[in-house]
Amino acid sequence: MKKKILALSLTAAMAMGLAGCGGDTAPAGNSGTPAANNTGSGGETSQVANNQKPLVWFNRQPSNSSTGELDMNALTFNKDTYYVGFDANQGAELQGTMIKEYIEANIDTIDRNGDGIIGYVLAIGDIGHNDSIARTRGVRAALDTAVEVDGVADSAPVGTNTDGTATAVKDGSIEVNGKTYIIRELASQEMKNSAGATWDAATAGNAIGTWSASFGDQIDVIASNNDGMGMSMFNAWSKANEVPTFGYDANADAVAAIAEGYGGTISQHADVQAYLTLRVLRNALDGVDVDTGIGTADDAGNVLSSDVYKYVEEERSYYALNVAVTAENYKDFTDSTKVYEPVSNQLDAGEHPTKKVWLNIYNAADNFLTATYQPVLQNCEALLNLEVEYIGGDGQTEGNITNRLGNPGEYDAFAINMVKTDNAASYTGILNQ
Repeated sequence: MKKKILALSLTAAMAMGLAGCGGDTAPAGNSGTPAANNTGSGGETSQVANNQKPLVWFNRQPSNSSTGELDMNALTFNKDTYYVGFDANQGAELQGTMIKEYIEANIDTIDRNGDGIIGYVLAIGDIGHNDSIARTRGVRAALDTAVEVDGVADSAPVGTNTDGTATAVKDGSIEVNGKTYIIRELASQEMKNSAGATWDAATAGNAIGTWSASFGDQIDVIASNNDGMGMSMFNAWSKANEVPTFGYDANADAVAAIAEGYGGTISQHADVQAYLTLRVLRNALDGVDVDTGIGTADDAGNVLSSDVYKYVEEERSYYALNVAVTAENYKDFTDSTKVYEPVSNQLDAGEHPTKKVWLNIYNAADNFLTATYQPVLQNCEALLNLEVEYIGGDGQTEGNITNRLGNPGEYDAFAINMVKTDNAASYTGILNQ
């Protein structure tokens, strides 16, 4: 159980008339800005500088895309700034373990050409994204194909590796029933389309077409960094050829496809993440302890248990925990858009008046965010008395999103999903103006 976070005291300036979630003094590293008029839909008007309003980064943690080092300037932009995501390393380990256990359980039939080599192909989402890196490493670590570079598993794509000579991976091995099998990553690539968008499902569908044409009966397993790409490969080839495909996100179509041979997926508890994304903002807007309705029950009885999330104080980050979804339990995950039951109680509008939130989705075509995450957000916003404006990006440039943040003074809080993890300054720069 995480330690309870103490709410910061109201400043004297706020006591003299500022309402909302922050004072009029810019945090260290931010230039002071004039207080902006902010009229919430509840009819209240407050004088709060845009760079003092609550801010939640979600889904893409501000960080260096090459090293993974967290961008603490972005994570401490003001006293009400946090990140909400999921435990990428725990989820990556789960995905790798799920695939390994499936191979072990089906060892008598999984080697399709009987050559003693369990061959898999890997769809990589974005080579510079922390979650994609973690998932690639998790699969390789579990299947004994990882090659360490500077103490961590290499996450680089290998292209084609049918002969086992690639340097980013090695041949692994697995022993089942007294027999040792080789495990080989036959091919992997970043699924990036010609326009530059990553995690691209259509590109993954084309890739499996190319790979299957080149070395079809050597492919025994398909692993994907997400369900969008996984389902594209499943529908294009692996379903008809009865090759198990494993994804990530527990999208509704992927969960349903488990009944048709999709190998499995990982639920990153989108319901918990969506709730946390808006709950942290609600608490800051109410001026209460950020733990309210999270680790500590609120006045409506909403509370999360420690087995579905964790808070890392030094990272200013909330992480939902992951669950493997397989043939054994997939029926429990068929509705991925409902509000998580322990936090589904309506807040009193009198005690928690309506506030306006600007929220963007990095890519309006992202299967997980638009088909799962956003519907849960929309269900949660009503319970938390928030009025959220949703902005959909193109998955390629921050400018497509930031150009629509020209009026931050109209909003009480912000929830930001960047295109690239390096680009937090594109948003904080606007809020500092």
